[in-house]
Amino acid sequence: MSDLIDGISNNFLINLLRDNFEQFDATSAIDVIIIALIFFWLLMLLRGTTAMAVMRGAFILLIAAFVMARIFDLRVLNFLIANSFTGLLIALPIIFQPEIRRALERVGRTGARAFGASVSNTGTLDAVTDAAADMSKQRIGALLVIERETGLQDYIETGIAVDAIPSPELLEGIFYPNSPLHDGAVVLRGNRVVAAGVTLPLSNNTLPGELGTRHRAGLGITEQTDAVSVIVSEETGRISVAAEGRMHTRLDEPRLRALLDRLLAGRGNGARP
Repeated sequence: MSDLIDGISNNFLINLLRDNFEQFDATSAIDVIIIALIFFWLLMLLRGTTAMAVMRGAFILLIAAFVMARIFDLRVLNFLIANSFTGLLIALPIIFQPEIRRALERVGRTGARAFGASVSNTGTLDAVTDAAADMSKQRIGALLVIERETGLQDYIETGIAVDAIPSPELLEGIFYPNSPLHDGAVVLRGNRVVAAGVTLPLSNNTLPGELGTRHRAGLGITEQTDAVSVIVSEETGRISVAAEGRMHTRLDEPRLRALLDRLLAGRGNGARP
């Protein structure tokens, strides 16, 4: 009898799969590929961020709740799980607001490049690299932010307008100890230093103990925009670069130059030959 039941079940499953595959056409394949690419893009966007840890924790709790509700027949928990979809749709944009904003900005930047928009950084890379290397040797704390496609005007207005051609001497003078502007950030746009003493948003990510508020600010601006931050530690003299919400630490001058050259590639940077 059990063999008969197993045979019927297997035939039913085979027929069900055959019917599904018969309905699978080119349009369905395109639909599946698009959805898969969207999920892959979202996972790549969240990789290495706090949001990924939050998503992993929420997924584990959801699976655990589902298993417990099924095993112990918990009716209220089953009801909450079955009717939680609407709540999740409301909660996801709130929890992942920075990541969603960054994703939309990336789409906008891609569209801008498609229409030929570009940002010139001629001369900026050399000035930033040389200044960072000199301040690292002298253990002068500094935070330099290079604007790319996403405008930083809202942050620039919190500082003091400069509007000068970038040079190592100018940047080192701004961050010299006891200078009125050394505590804030310097923002560079194209071939100009546009502002100093700029206030930046702090990152909510947990950083190693040796990285302080200056590093959190440098990382925070890259989580909300596509800017690149160069940070020099006042305590250790180590150079770090923040980009796309990720921190690159313990950089020497050649590695700093190579990293900035790669990050600013295609945007008219002034890398030396």
